[in-house]
Amino acid sequence: MRRLLLALPFALLPLAASAAEHSHEHAEDKHEHAEHGSLDAHEHGVAQLNVLLDGKVLELQLESPAMNLLGFEHAAKSDADKAKVAAVRSQLQDPLALFGLNAGDCSMREAELESALFADDEHEEHHAHDKDSEHSEIHAHYQLDCKSPGELKQLNLGELFKRFPATAKIQVQLIGPNGQQGLKLTPAQPTLSF
Repeated sequence: MRRLLLALPFALLPLAASAAEHSHEHAEDKHEHAEHGSLDAHEHGVAQLNVLLDGKVLELQLESPAMNLLGFEHAAKSDADKAKVAAVRSQLQDPLALFGLNAGDCSMREAELESALFADDEHEEHHAHDKDSEHSEIHAHYQLDCKSPGELKQLNLGELFKRFPATAKIQVQLIGPNGQQGLKLTPAQPTLSF
């Protein structure tokens, strides 16, 4: 199943190509990311969400600059920064609240959170310190089991926008019962339909 979600961006390449809205001002930023092994543009205020509803399994993959969620991108050194990282990590571990899943009788099967800023041991902390000058990102991957997937008609990201107000736009790639689509969600338009 995870391979299917990871293939989602490739399946939606035709949509992405037709909807490309990249400006020249981010060319330098993209070059910097290409040097560090990432081809994605890092734009503050913008996150990406891949959604896959396949049978009774709902997969969500959120990728966001740490600035959108934490308000900073450096390794947490102060107690206040460490508390903020812990609070954001805790909030991200509850996708049922963040994605407005109040239908479909869904329960979380698996959640994976990845970021150099979530360093748990000395080695990772040293690695996070080395990344201070780079743009840090947070990746969250969720697998949910839905007993009644037919009742799951939409996701409402209103709570995600409310908890993380620096997130101004979420670019969504969705594969669901009605095919594939790409769309942008904002605090004013936080809902996507399957």
